[in-house]
Amino acid sequence: MEHKFTITDSATGKSVDLPVQEGSIGPPVIDISSLYKSLGCFTFDPGFQVTASCRSAVTYIDGEKGELLYRGYPVEQLAEHSTFLRVAYLLMHGELPTQDQHDEFTHLMGYHNMMKESLNRFYTGFYHDAHPMAIMVGVVGSLSAFYHDSTDIHNLRHREIAAHRLIAKMPTIAAACYKHCIGEPFVYPKNSLSYVGNLLHMMFSVPTEEYVVDPIAEQALERIFILHADHEQNASTSTVRLAGSSQANPFACIASGIAALWGPAHGGANEAVLNMLEEIGSVENIPKFITKAKDKDDPFRLMGFGHRVYKNYDPRAKIIRETCHEVLDKLGSTNDPLFEIALKLEEMALKDDYFIARKLYPNVDFYSGLIYRAIGIPTNMFTVMFAIARTVGWVAQWMEMIAEPDQRIGRPRQLYVGATRRDYPPY
Repeated sequence: MEHKFTITDSATGKSVDLPVQEGSIGPPVIDISSLYKSLGCFTFDPGFQVTASCRSAVTYIDGEKGELLYRGYPVEQLAEHSTFLRVAYLLMHGELPTQDQHDEFTHLMGYHNMMKESLNRFYTGFYHDAHPMAIMVGVVGSLSAFYHDSTDIHNLRHREIAAHRLIAKMPTIAAACYKHCIGEPFVYPKNSLSYVGNLLHMMFSVPTEEYVVDPIAEQALERIFILHADHEQNASTSTVRLAGSSQANPFACIASGIAALWGPAHGGANEAVLNMLEEIGSVENIPKFITKAKDKDDPFRLMGFGHRVYKNYDPRAKIIRETCHEVLDKLGSTNDPLFEIALKLEEMALKDDYFIARKLYPNVDFYSGLIYRAIGIPTNMFTVMFAIARTVGWVAQWMEMIAEPDQRIGRPRQLYVGATRRDYPPY
């Protein structure tokens, strides 16, 4: 029997039966596409908290259980056993690669990871003290001018080439953003290194000396990238899909996602966590700041706690916490005062009835900034790191959206609260 949801307008007595769609897992979704035609009204959902904006088979989140699946695979299993490029292939194609497919995908990443020299010169137009995210938005947005041979979104081969270029070039673009800001020469990619190892090489090596990638830093960054690769219909992914629905070229769509990620409420949250830990200053001050966080009249907020979707412990946070211990221990940073503050803050908050009742658990941003800090990545590059990893998810979601047979341009409606019609006064 077909499941339907009936809505009745109490003012007019009119009713409409709305079909209920079932996904493979997760709550059912009420199809409200006929609501305006039947009852003459829209729905109102600020922040789209209970609105499914699309069909997707890429990522699934169960906020109550604290579960995150990439194409059905638990993210903690992928972080423990897989590599970032295998996860990238999985998100793009729906299945883990065979060895031959993995080798071919790795080859493509090496084939596409360099930038045109004319694109390298594009960086000189930015001030040396420009924020790396500002540079990244500009450079990625400009890619269609340098690689206009793969911008036909109706051509499957073009879409694949653009996707490979974006994933392959993002570490090169990011490292160049960093080098430009510190005044050092750009370092070309080296295909004998892994995807993540290459990023570290391009960021931290100099032409005058040999550079050896630290395996601890490489493993930690690989794990963070896997955890950040996709996260369902978050703000930046929704931005990419909305831009893509207008049939904009893929480079412009990904640039729009980078711009959305730049916001401190989204990709900049791990930077805000470090700033908060520095503000707390010492373990002795934690009780005072927890009290401030519980005071609704105090502007102070504990950053890195709670999540819009997760009402349980963020599964990514568990993995990152362990990774943070490993990194700080093996890189000789166990005495980092910020890490000590973070551990004690987590311990005290998780025992506090206020946080327990509100299910405010540490999220992925709580520890990732500490790992970046230990590796030597400066604070203004944190969101750039996030963008490298999330490009894979953006690309997978964009490709899925473009292939939808009934795909239409996004056009939300509004609840208008402005002036009603009025005539222009005579003067």
